[in-house]
Amino acid sequence: MAEKKLPEFEGKTIIVEQVGSAIRCPKDQRQTLIGLGLGKMHRRRELPNTRAVRGMIAKLLHLVQVVENQS
Repeated sequence: MAEKKLPEFEGKTIIVEQVGSAIRCPKDQRQTLIGLGLGKMHRRRELPNTRAVRGMIAKLLHLVQVVENQS
């Protein structure tokens, strides 16, 4: 089976930092934070720049920020 490639995202990563608390957030938002590898304040993760990750970040705009983009 052929591998699917995302030409616009291939090899690119982003660094995401949690800047807001998950206290009083809905359960699905807390689970999304855990899915990103976050969950505690000021924790950073380097993640692949894919549509799925971008969608998760968009859901948590009030809790996370993109620190820097890397090519």
